[in-house]
Amino acid sequence: MATAATDHMADELYGTPEAREAAFDAAVAADERIEPRDWMPEAYRASLVRQMAQHAHSEIIGMQPEANWITRAPSLRRKAILMAKVQDEAGHGLYLYSATETLGASRDELLDKLHSGRQKYSSIFNYPTLTWADVGAIGWLVDGAAITNQVPLCRCSYGPYARAMVRICKEESFHQRQGYELLLALSKGTPEQHEMAQDAVNRWWWPSLMMFGPSDDESAHSAQSMAWKIKRHSNDELRQRFVDICVPQAETLGLTLPDPDLRWNEERGHHDFGAIDWDEFWNVVKGNGPCNEQRLTQRRRAHEEGAWVRDAAAAYAAKHGGAKA
Repeated sequence: MATAATDHMADELYGTPEAREAAFDAAVAADERIEPRDWMPEAYRASLVRQMAQHAHSEIIGMQPEANWITRAPSLRRKAILMAKVQDEAGHGLYLYSATETLGASRDELLDKLHSGRQKYSSIFNYPTLTWADVGAIGWLVDGAAITNQVPLCRCSYGPYARAMVRICKEESFHQRQGYELLLALSKGTPEQHEMAQDAVNRWWWPSLMMFGPSDDESAHSAQSMAWKIKRHSNDELRQRFVDICVPQAETLGLTLPDPDLRWNEERGHHDFGAIDWDEFWNVVKGNGPCNEQRLTQRRRAHEEGAWVRDAAAAYAAKHGGAKA
């Protein structure tokens, strides 16, 4: 709780509350980076913690659907690629948890909120991976949507988040190409393989569009995040960009996007597309998706079973830290 003494100390360091707010607003307006030691409004800090934690949780939970296929990959090459990808996702989660810790949120606190359901992760990871082709569809569509959403975050106003995203986006680009190449191989293979690829795209297309979040008029955070330059584009702008990118790629793959309303609009210069089932989206967000319970149960179990590793690492650090002291 703030006291007169802490308020006075803040005034000494950063100036009056008005001066701090003005300096922060000026830095954001000038596209300067806000760093952990800089003064920032509490609402800005809280918004960042919410978004970055959700992003980190999504990377960790997102390992599960694809890890499901590591032991069943059709070749050693495919197995090695998938293992590398899942390992990358774990690294992305660690980058993002570390970046969130610079805002004063401990990793234990963040994981506790994930495990108790008080913080969310991307709804896309509550869908099952039914066939090998789903690995390709996730790479092409899910990681493609992630790249569309995340590349602008490399210019996020908060420095640690922006810097983490540079490396993450480079690795996500590899993941997207891997998925596209996998689907291409299936699509150009046997009729059964083509059918498998088409079925995967049919199931993952609409959830991928939902990844960008609710429409702009229903988004509780989008406008303020854009004002603070945490985000650079609205949910609907990013969704439209993703659709426009995917249409020619689907034609090259020889696959059909499952939307009878999808067509080029010459006047808008964009593709029109059908209505998203927002009832399904909110149902999954609220915990009622096909795999919500399974994903969180597995995450909690992995956390509990890894307790001895964390305890051993802490004991080792304490022992060697004391020796150095």
